[in-house]
Amino acid sequence: IARALEDLGKREFWRIALAGDAESSLSDAMHKSDLALVVGSEGEGVRRLVRERCDVSAYIPINSAMESLNVSNAAAIALYETTRL
Repeated sequence: IARALEDLGKREFWRIALAGDAESSLSDAMHKSDLALVVGSEGEGVRRLVRERCDVSAYIPINSAMESLNVSNAAAIALYETTRL
């Protein structure tokens, strides 16, 4: 995955890792139409090496009553957000 992300970077894709501890919201991070969205595993999230190959890490804003989203829901929300560019 890390090598594929490097190749996408060379092709000028904007690479976003979804992470609950990120500083940027997903909507703020999405400013290019050529995107690569990276989601991690349910328990550990995106691995460090993969995250380092991304241009930015972004979180999906959720209600404070929720602890987190499962990976399939996070991916669905992120993909929906790409349609709003």
